[in-house]
Amino acid sequence: MVSLSADVAIVGAGNAALCAALAAAEAGAEVVVLEAASKDERGGNSTYTAGAMRVVYDGVGDVQKLVPALGQSEIESTDFGNYSFGDYFDDMARVTQYRADQDLLEILIRRSFSTLEWMQGKGVRFQPSYGRQAFKVDGRFKFWGGLVVETWGGGSGLVQALFDGAAAAGVRVIYEARARELTFEAGRVAGVRASLRGGETLDVAVSAVVLASGGFEANSEMRARYLGPGWDLAKVRGSRHNMGDGIRMGLEAGAEPYGNWSGCHAVGWDMNAPAYGDLAVGDGFQKHSYPFGIMINAKGERFLDEGADFRNYTYAKYGREILAQPGQFAWQIFDAKVSHLLRDEYRIREVTCVQADSIADLAAKLEGVDAAGLEQTVAAFNTAVQTDVLFNPNIMDGRGTEGLAVAKSNWANPLDNPPYKAYGVTCGITFTFGGLHIDGEGRVLDTAQDPIPGLYAAGELVGGLFYFNYPGGTGLTSGAVFGRIAGSGAANYVTPK
Repeated sequence: MVSLSADVAIVGAGNAALCAALAAAEAGAEVVVLEAASKDERGGNSTYTAGAMRVVYDGVGDVQKLVPALGQSEIESTDFGNYSFGDYFDDMARVTQYRADQDLLEILIRRSFSTLEWMQGKGVRFQPSYGRQAFKVDGRFKFWGGLVVETWGGGSGLVQALFDGAAAAGVRVIYEARARELTFEAGRVAGVRASLRGGETLDVAVSAVVLASGGFEANSEMRARYLGPGWDLAKVRGSRHNMGDGIRMGLEAGAEPYGNWSGCHAVGWDMNAPAYGDLAVGDGFQKHSYPFGIMINAKGERFLDEGADFRNYTYAKYGREILAQPGQFAWQIFDAKVSHLLRDEYRIREVTCVQADSIADLAAKLEGVDAAGLEQTVAAFNTAVQTDVLFNPNIMDGRGTEGLAVAKSNWANPLDNPPYKAYGVTCGITFTFGGLHIDGEGRVLDTAQDPIPGLYAAGELVGGLFYFNYPGGTGLTSGAVFGRIAGSGAANYVTPK
């Protein structure tokens, strides 16, 4: 048995957890972080992300506040647009089918910009997300989809900056310490018990705990139990350590289950990717340029509207659609007209790609696909495209199809310019939507919706924000906003001011 004490314990070491640690330390608390992973695998799912953060901003002036090094040439050659509180709120409400907790949602949006400024003060650097959120048309970049900045160095750069900030703030990090149990005295949090590598037990005596250890996406048993049959077969995009421990500990302490427990963020993911995330590849296994092509299943048939909305608003739900197909796979098909629009992830060395100079030859090469069915699908699709409407990747251009059982609403182009390329994808789960109920101060609520004294939560294990779907870049922002709130709240609970 190993024992130590602190004011606040943070369970987890990703973006939400480290923002909580920094905020608690800033408020004067002695902070210890318990990380289940080794130092080499630290950072939870945050390490695997591209680092995009959805934030309210009012034009290029606000972008410059987050990116002070933004050059005049970039300003002159770019339409950064803007993204208001109303835009953010409407996007979240729409994609979650108006189920998102409005109180939490308002806090997330109103504090998004100030939280990114605070992170910048802690050493996190931002840059315009040119490679993922802007297309160049007539010599000028234009941002689309409400996302304008990402962290320098992606997820790994974000995590490194936050760890550097935590070290400078005197935060203690204990690796390979998997939190297992919360302890209480007189109904208040008194500590957290963890298992160390080798089987030894660590007892940390504290007055407050922030749970920020992710959802249950890496736990195949919990996925099948809550998400449904077949979800145990999904690949995991990120950390193998997000086993739902924080959620379980919260529920055992009397927390109210909250949110969309049968829902998750899941995307198109390379069919030959490993079972869990690969830090060397990061998020490169994702395949998110599908709006510019078609996606077919084993029958050779299209099964979803690839152009229903901007990729930001469909990619997190289309993994579920792929998982539901025969064999749990699909192929994304493009021709040479749009090859320059494909994201960098289509060019990684590990990509599953088939190429041919005719649709017939391509169909014959796609393992497990009905070749005749695919040829029929492409022929029908090509005939249905509304070629009289101008193609424009920066807007929802209305260039769709007519007369198909499964329409394509935007960015439809006939597949008629070889070579043709097909990319094999399956379902990659990112994080789960169900979790613990918190209030606007980050306090975990019990089944009577009263705060559990000394218990706070942030990040993916918080329920109530996401239902059915997810607007890209909101996860890191949510983790940072509520991590900061929870960390400050925990510190102030221990040493009231």
